[in-house]
Amino acid sequence: MPPSCSLIISTYNWPEALSVCLESTLNQRELPGEIVIADDGSGEATKKVIDDFRQKSPIPVTHIWHEDLGFRLAHIRNKAIAAAKGDYIVQVDGDILMHPYFISDHLRFARANSFVRASRIYIDEASSKEVIRTHNINISLFSKGTSNLFSAFRVPLLWPLFATSYKNKGDERYEIHGCNMAFWKKDAIEVNGYNEDFSGWGPEDKEFVARLLNAGKEKRFLKLGGLAFHLYHKENSKYNLSTNEQLLKQTIHTNCSCCVSGIDKYIQLNGEKNIRGLGNSHL
Repeated sequence: MPPSCSLIISTYNWPEALSVCLESTLNQRELPGEIVIADDGSGEATKKVIDDFRQKSPIPVTHIWHEDLGFRLAHIRNKAIAAAKGDYIVQVDGDILMHPYFISDHLRFARANSFVRASRIYIDEASSKEVIRTHNINISLFSKGTSNLFSAFRVPLLWPLFATSYKNKGDERYEIHGCNMAFWKKDAIEVNGYNEDFSGWGPEDKEFVARLLNAGKEKRFLKLGGLAFHLYHKENSKYNLSTNEQLLKQTIHTNCSCCVSGIDKYIQLNGEKNIRGLGNSHL
């Protein structure tokens, strides 16, 4: 039996992309147990997309929001993980279109004491605009405007060939796509979730992975499965990148497995969720 699953979708002020991302969840062969939207301070347009989607969703949708005080992805992901009811977290961004077997692939690939990296396929600017305009979520390796096509094949029989050996040596061990990854909630809590000392873009996901590895969790690569198509957007500002990279290097150098400022502030000692610490929760 697959584990109970929470799909966490992070978003910030791009309701058009979030809308098609959410539509792709309805196309899943196997639905997650719930959707938790980690909203880093979006406006009313995003709330309306979520409220409208909730009306037709066959599974619960929770909107976790906090005030926009700048790029605080680590904070909002921690709040979403704390609010999640599933044992297993599948994490994407709100600019991702999920292949119909996306959730079922991740659940089939899940193993105890491990976390998962998966790939993404890029959709160019013109094709991304067309997807948003038409809400056509039926994207494949044959679709116009896609690249990184080796990642667009789905071949479950070949998963074992890549699971523990592909891109898993040296510095590549820390490489991850925060827009397509999966982990056990209890493992995230063990390492205290994402490090909220990160401010601004990147690489908070790599630092999270470094602590999972330091805690003895195995990294597994879901290659040729868990297909995720990434809508084009301009790169985020990297104003604080050098400082953030130093945090990653420090975690690796010190073999740290638990950050100081993390998810624990949102979870009470008795295991109950501290809703007041989660920001606004739109149920």
